[in-house]
Amino acid sequence: MAVPLDPVELTADLVRCASVTPAEAGALQHLQAILSAAGFECIRVDRGGVANLFARWGPRGHARSFGFNGHTDVVPAGDAAAWSVDPFGAQIRDGHLWGRGATDMKSGVAAFAAAAVDFVTDTPPDGAVILAITGDEEGDAIDGTSALLDWMAQNGEAMSVCLVGEPTCPERLGDMIKIGRRGSMTAYFTATGIQGHAAYPHRARNPVPAVARLIDRLSRDVLDEGTEHFDPSTLAATTIDTGNSANNVIPATCRTTVNIRFNDAHDSASLTQWLRSEADAVASQTGVSIDMTVKVSGESFLTPPGALSDLVSSVVRQETGVTPELSTSGGTSDARFVKDHCPVVEFGLVGKTMHQVDERVEVAQIEALKRIYRRILERYFAG
Repeated sequence: MAVPLDPVELTADLVRCASVTPAEAGALQHLQAILSAAGFECIRVDRGGVANLFARWGPRGHARSFGFNGHTDVVPAGDAAAWSVDPFGAQIRDGHLWGRGATDMKSGVAAFAAAAVDFVTDTPPDGAVILAITGDEEGDAIDGTSALLDWMAQNGEAMSVCLVGEPTCPERLGDMIKIGRRGSMTAYFTATGIQGHAAYPHRARNPVPAVARLIDRLSRDVLDEGTEHFDPSTLAATTIDTGNSANNVIPATCRTTVNIRFNDAHDSASLTQWLRSEADAVASQTGVSIDMTVKVSGESFLTPPGALSDLVSSVVRQETGVTPELSTSGGTSDARFVKDHCPVVEFGLVGKTMHQVDERVEVAQIEALKRIYRRILERYFAG
């Protein structure tokens, strides 16, 4: 039997790659070398200046294939002086591995890669194991997992099911599996009136009260009370800005932005229509024109509880002694793209320190995650 691949060492190797979106910085190259040596067919699927890696062990087009999706890009470290360690030093201290990406999510990628290599080496399965790893999850995600899925569709590659290794656990390893995500969209409003002197407001048309009225209307409206698997949808006003530094000038324009996180009672089209009707109503009342643009980050989706979530839940419970909650909470992830390809769930480490200064992960958690991922592979291919 081959020497097991150490997921902690692999995590450290990846953390030392300063792969701040969209820089690859050697992270995917390192993974490709390890996977290729283990018999995986590896193909770079780069698009739009983004590096992506597709790796498959086993025959293409097999009816039974288990996929893993993750990312090696990270958010910037910020002020390095605020860190107690080198953000890209991968120092192990106090039972933790420290560094940017240690939690989100180089540890998850390393744990699955190590589990997959050991699994296909020790007990070659009747089927395929696929890793779809992107370098563009923390950015716009236009040329990341979407590029991988587009390439797979064009080349006859497919995952029967997929596990996304994002950090999913709030407090303790094993306490949460994601079976869906809320949708996310942002609306940008520009209200245009007539500039004037503050002492003569009747000669101006002030867009600021119009924006305030719009925000009040949107904030007071209850979108829903939640659905079977989702919490209530939310709307948050995130900025109001005139760019006006003069206290005696009524500005000509005022801008505001709102972000909506929505459940499966809505889609982005219906919410866009609602936002437009509210803006039109305020414009009619105030005589201020209101333009709107919308950016949709993803629609809400759900993988209904069933065979895949049962499998992952069972293994997590066996390995950790914790019964995981099936949740749709949190922000968006690349599962929003994978859900159009195959059933998908998410499970990974405790995410308390992701994106923070002194991001870190317990070494024991990385090792436990590899065991969980390996057992999932064993159980899946055992039928």
